[in-house]
Amino acid sequence: MGLLGWLSEHYSFQADWTANNRNTLSPASVAVLEQMPEPIEVSAFTADSGTLKQHIQDLLARYQRYKSDVRLHFVNPDTEPQQVREQGITTDGELVLEYQGRSEKVSELNEQSITNSLQRLSRSAERWIVFVEGHGERSPFGQANHDLQSWAQQLQAKGLRVQGLNLATAGTVPDNTSVLVIAGPQVNYLPGEVRLIEDYVARGGNLLWLADPDGLYGLEPLAEQLGITFEPGVIVDPTAQMFAIDDPTFAIVGDYGLHPLVEGFNTLTIFPYAAGVELELQGDWQGETLLLTTARSWSETGVLAGEIGFDELQDVPGPLSLAAALRRTLDDASGATADGAEQRVVVMGDGDFLSNAYLGNGGNLDLGMNMANWLSSDDQLIAIPAKTALDSSLTLSQTQSMIIGFGFLLVLPALLLISGLIIWLKRRKA
Repeated sequence: MGLLGWLSEHYSFQADWTANNRNTLSPASVAVLEQMPEPIEVSAFTADSGTLKQHIQDLLARYQRYKSDVRLHFVNPDTEPQQVREQGITTDGELVLEYQGRSEKVSELNEQSITNSLQRLSRSAERWIVFVEGHGERSPFGQANHDLQSWAQQLQAKGLRVQGLNLATAGTVPDNTSVLVIAGPQVNYLPGEVRLIEDYVARGGNLLWLADPDGLYGLEPLAEQLGITFEPGVIVDPTAQMFAIDDPTFAIVGDYGLHPLVEGFNTLTIFPYAAGVELELQGDWQGETLLLTTARSWSETGVLAGEIGFDELQDVPGPLSLAAALRRTLDDASGATADGAEQRVVVMGDGDFLSNAYLGNGGNLDLGMNMANWLSSDDQLIAIPAKTALDSSLTLSQTQSMIIGFGFLLVLPALLLISGLIIWLKRRKA
């Protein structure tokens, strides 16, 4: 017993036997902590007694097991009203997280909210994701099925800033732009607007181009600048029928390669109405194509009606690439303004996969977050997937409930009674 007592003082062991490990941090949260070497200060605004204080201690203890310098201290709103006013605290149990001079408030006491706040704090500077507007592009603020509001909200939850930009009225791309997004225009860009985008890329700006099979809408010079060509037609993938998808224009991707943007990614992604992307590197650019469709797929150049089949004379056989990732060191880039940094560009042959209608399918959301993190040079966050809520409920059928009820009300007392009788009879005979 003495040895066990000594071991318990010097070593710690824990095991989470719940079905979904709801009492243990997810790998996503652990990955965030590993990217934060400095101490994390947590101020919890709640009374000194009560179940809420214990709940906060238990929740933060999960983080402290992986990072010992997560420091938690409590502030009693009744005795420290001035601090409550200074911090803008509005609810009982609200947390204030501080890291490297930056702070975040958390009002929802769960792992998802805390980890999202820590991820925002881990970014050393503001990252602005700027969406080009004015040509019928998918809007980061629109609620229509084809818009990108849901994805934009996820970007904001991870600490990225989202903003729209009309090139015709602004006349330039702001210098603080981390990533410029071109998301499926519906009308042609003016030549002057195209030159602004070309100049932004030439100066070392990061770009995400979500193209669609309908056309380039005046962006041909940009495609030539990047060495990008799009396969004619729309990708058709019979594999989608295995997932009860009747639309032939849905492409399924499970082959990702070793590029940092998709390294370790093993979740199927779904791309509706997509075009193949070909890359021919220009100048000092480096890069490769990503997201290969299945070998059964092809790019259909004919009419998407009736019975669709592969035409060897006109259609482009698969597997086809849906994306290209390019990068170059700005020391070598002609006209670049920053020294030593790396410029990054991603060109996609589909924008629907990030739309409000399809963002929740397969790994689409995680892929979209990976692209944003890689383009904004937050490589350490790429492998952190979007956190989903854990299922902590126990659902019992009527039969199972009856078995448990009868077990405790009848079976267990009967066993105790029988064992008592047996012991009494043995002692009587003795």
